[in-house]
Amino acid sequence: MAKKLYVGNLSYNVTDDQLRDQFAQAGTVASAQVIMDRMSGRSKGFGFVEMASDEEATKAIEMFNGQEMAGRALVVNEARPMTDRPKRTGGFGGGRGRGNFGGGQGGSSSW
Repeated sequence: MAKKLYVGNLSYNVTDDQLRDQFAQAGTVASAQVIMDRMSGRSKGFGFVEMASDEEATKAIEMFNGQEMAGRALVVNEARPMTDRPKRTGGFGGGRGRGNFGGGQGGSSSW
């Protein structure tokens, strides 16, 4: 059964193919993906590699955790399952707006 690995501290220049090629040294790579920022299109500096077997995943962790790739020491461990995260609401944390600075009843403003 395939096992998914988290790969952190990636150089922002590493591609999916480079990640796949690196981990292929440990065995059969089912998938490799560098996570990209939706807004900028740049790498977020981490990714996931799915190895074909538990044994190959263990070998990949042993081979690459702490090893350098593209000038950075990789962090490689077993990926944790995704958890439900609170929905992000846009804006600046809610609260009330600044309100109306308009005039009161009749009279002039002190502005």
